[in-house]
Amino acid sequence: MAAPEHQDAIVEVAAALIRDEAGRYLITRRVESSHLAGLWEFPGGKREPGETLEACLRRELLEELGADFTVGERVETVTWRYPAKTVVLHFYRCRLSGGKIEPREQQAFAWVEPAHLAEYDFPPADRALIERLRA
Repeated sequence: MAAPEHQDAIVEVAAALIRDEAGRYLITRRVESSHLAGLWEFPGGKREPGETLEACLRRELLEELGADFTVGERVETVTWRYPAKTVVLHFYRCRLSGGKIEPREQQAFAWVEPAHLAEYDFPPADRALIERLRA
């Protein structure tokens, strides 16, 4: 009897594309204790069981940034395979709907013009989207 194939864990993540009035995107730096620590990302996080992607994103943004956001259209979905897991990233346009953005996890953050996003070190899964946003 053949051994069953190893199944990678699949992690679903919702991430926010938040722009300010000047057209810059909000990015945050992953904290040292996290997977891909030190890299820049669009804020968001892992979906909990039974949670919609939109609810996940609102919860994660409140936890990370201390403010309420309206989740808009899904812009792109990217599937990326890492050695220990497969991540499915869902990127949504979001806008601030209440409160003030104040990072709650001591993470660095920056407002970056689309043309300058490639100057930041993002995970490989984000690179195609960054090229699209720069265009």
